[in-house]
Amino acid sequence: MSDRISKERRSENMRRIRSKNMKPEMIVRRLVHGMGYRYRLHRKDLPGKPDLVFSSRRKVIFVHGCFWHQHSDPACLDGRMPKSNEQYWSKKLNRNKKRDKETEERLIAEGWEKLIIWECAVKDTRTLEKVISEFLEK
Repeated sequence: MSDRISKERRSENMRRIRSKNMKPEMIVRRLVHGMGYRYRLHRKDLPGKPDLVFSSRRKVIFVHGCFWHQHSDPACLDGRMPKSNEQYWSKKLNRNKKRDKETEERLIAEGWEKLIIWECAVKDTRTLEKVISEFLEK
C-alpha cells in the first residue's frame, strides 16, 4: 500500500512534529493545574525527561503520542504501524518502545511511580481527571 500523500509532504509533516508542549500535553497540564496540583516540567535529571514531575510525591506523568509510542489498544487507530516504508518505521518505532521500557525500569529502580496518558485519552477529560486524581492521591 502506498502513502496517500507525496514523499516530500510526508517528510515535511514529520519534520514539524515536536517532542514537548504538544496539544495533548498542554491539555493534561492545564487539567492538572486546574485540579490544584503543582509540578515541574521535563526534568532532565530523571530518566526519559517526564512531561510532568511531582517531586514530593515521587510521581511522574508521561503524555505519549499514540503513533510515536505505538499505543497497543486495538481501539486506537493512531497506534497502527504505517504500511509504507515498513522496514524503516518498524525499526524506529520499536526502538521507541524499547527506550520507553528502559525508562520505566530506571524510574522504578530510583523509587518513582509513573502514569502514561495516551494522546487518544485526552479527549475524555472527565475520565482523565479521575485517573490523574487516583494516581496522585494513592
